Amino acid sequence: MKEFNKLSERQRNMLRYIEKYTADNGFPPTIRQIGENTGINSTSVVNYNLNKLVQAGYLTRSQHVSRGLRLTVPIPGGEKKRAAAVHAAALSARVPVIGNIFASKPVPVPEDYSYDEDSMIEVTKDLLGGTDPANAYALRVKGNSMIDAMIREGDIVIFRRQETANNGDMVAVWLTDKNETTLKYFHNEGSRIRLQPAHPEMDPIYVDPSNCRIEGKVLSVIRHM
Repeated sequence: MKEFNKLSERQRNMLRYIEKYTADNGFPPTIRQIGENTGINSTSVVNYNLNKLVQAGYLTRSQHVSRGLRLTVPIPGGEKKRAAAVHAAALSARVPVIGNIFASKPVPVPEDYSYDEDSMIEVTKDLLGGTDPANAYALRVKGNSMIDAMIREGDIVIFRRQETANNGDMVAVWLTDKNETTLKYFHNEGSRIRLQPAHPEMDPIYVDPSNCRIEGKVLSVIRHM
């Protein structure tokens, strides 16, 4: 075992916090959370000490993954917490929130409609319905055209990446000719695609099949409180 007591008090506190947070949540904290909970105001100071702990063999750290910290050495007194963390991790998965989806009339795709590593959210695996987390993503809902499907503005919808849909599937659709996106029920009527809202006062949208690209099928919804 590494000589834990030879670390600085700041570094010991950081390791204790990382282990406790991971045990409680099933995934590690962010750099900002570590600083806020160990009395360090500067993220650069947190980074410096994390790198020192990596060099000392207490942590591994991925620079390419948000929350990419992993303890490599047992922290004194943390056995029960580690067991809880392992159990929680087995039941959870991480997916990226990559932007907004418009449950309204189709709206132009914003310029910042892109992947953000810091937007990863933790979800229970039952919300993925057996889908590999690598093939899942989430979008935040804008608008209320799907209100009768119990999807409201502010909810987060989890999707499986796919380019096909069956009639009646709720999907994320990109209208390629207009560079617009929307969330609707999909119905292929042969010469046209009907995108059906779930709102008593909204009419369906009809589009040419060549201009309708499926981006994903809805797996589950996280309600906005």
